[in-house]
Amino acid sequence: MGATGAARKLASAAALGGGGLSVLGGGLYGVLVLEAKLARRLIGNATDAALDSTGWYGRGRPGPAIRIALLGDSSAAGYGVERVEDTTGAHLATGVAAQADRRVHLRSFAKVGAQSSALADQADAAIGTHPDLAVVLIGANDVTHSVLPSASVRHLAEGVRRLREAGIAVVVGTCPDLGTIRPIPPPLKQVARSWSRRLAAAQTITVVENGGRSVSLGDILGPEFDAAPAVLFGPDRFHPSAEGYRQLASVLIPSCLAALDLLPEDEALPEPRRREGILPVAAAAVRAARTPGTEVDGTEVGGNQRGLRGRWVELRHRRRRPATDAESPGEHEEHEATTPAPPSGG
Repeated sequence: MGATGAARKLASAAALGGGGLSVLGGGLYGVLVLEAKLARRLIGNATDAALDSTGWYGRGRPGPAIRIALLGDSSAAGYGVERVEDTTGAHLATGVAAQADRRVHLRSFAKVGAQSSALADQADAAIGTHPDLAVVLIGANDVTHSVLPSASVRHLAEGVRRLREAGIAVVVGTCPDLGTIRPIPPPLKQVARSWSRRLAAAQTITVVENGGRSVSLGDILGPEFDAAPAVLFGPDRFHPSAEGYRQLASVLIPSCLAALDLLPEDEALPEPRRREGILPVAAAAVRAARTPGTEVDGTEVGGNQRGLRGRWVELRHRRRRPATDAESPGEHEEHEATTPAPPSGG
C-alpha cells in the first residue's frame, strides 16, 4: 500500500472507530512500542512541570486583544527551558503580536506527558475561556503507551471538532519526525521515520475533515532533538533548546495569522512557484509530512468541497516571519497610552 492510501486508510479507521493496526502492521507497531520503551530506559522520563507561558504579550500594542489557547504535551508546554521567554507559548504569542500589531493573551493548557486522550479535557477547558484560536501539539506520546494510531487520530478528531463547533479557529502541528531518535540504531530509525510520517499524514486528513488546518513539523527540530523527540522521551538535556522551541513557533506563526485572517492580501492565493496549490487531502497530507512548515487547509473547487479523490485542500508553504525576541508574559493587560487631543482654535 502506498503512503497516500495508508494515510487515508488510517484516518478512515479512526473516523469509523476501527483498530487501524493493519495499516502499519501489528509487528511494526510492536517494534515501535518496544523501541519507545527501550529509549525511555536509556534516557529517562520527563516528570517535572514546565514553565507556564500564560499571560499578556505585545506590550504597548493596540487592541482588541487576540486570545490564543495552547493545547498539547511537552512540546506545546516548552518543557526543559529555564526561562518562560524560551517556551513555545512565549515565542508563539510574541510573534503573533508583532506580526499582527495587536496585544495577545495566551493561555496554556498543555501538560508534560499528555496523550491524545487528554485533548478532550484540554479542549473543554479552553472553550470556557473563549479564545479566537487554539494551537494544538499532541500525539507523539501515544506511541510510548501502546495507543493504537487510529485511536490517537480519533482523539485528535474529537478535540478539533469540539473546538470548531465552539467557533474557535484551530491550527494543529502534526507528529514530528521520529527518525531523529539517536539511541536507537538503524534500521529501526528508518521504521520510526516511516511510521511518524504516516501518522502525521493521517492527522492532517482528520484535522482538515473536522474544520481545522494542519502544519507539518517534520524534522524541523531534528538538530535540537539531540537524542530523541522531546514529546517522547528524556530529561532536560534531551529536550529542545530555547532555539528549538523558537524554530517550532516559527513554523506555526504564519498559519496562526492565516487562521485569524491577518495575512496581507498578496498571500491570499497559492503560489505555484512556491510549490503551492490545490490537491486532494490525502495526497497533500503525504506531501506535507515530508516538508516541515507545510500547511494544509480545506478549500473549494467550483463551489464543491470534495472531488473524486476526497476533500479539496490548499497546500501552502507560508513565508516565515522575522524572528522577534520573545517577551515574558504580563500578568495584567496593558492598554495603549492615550494622549488627550489639543484644544481646537486659538
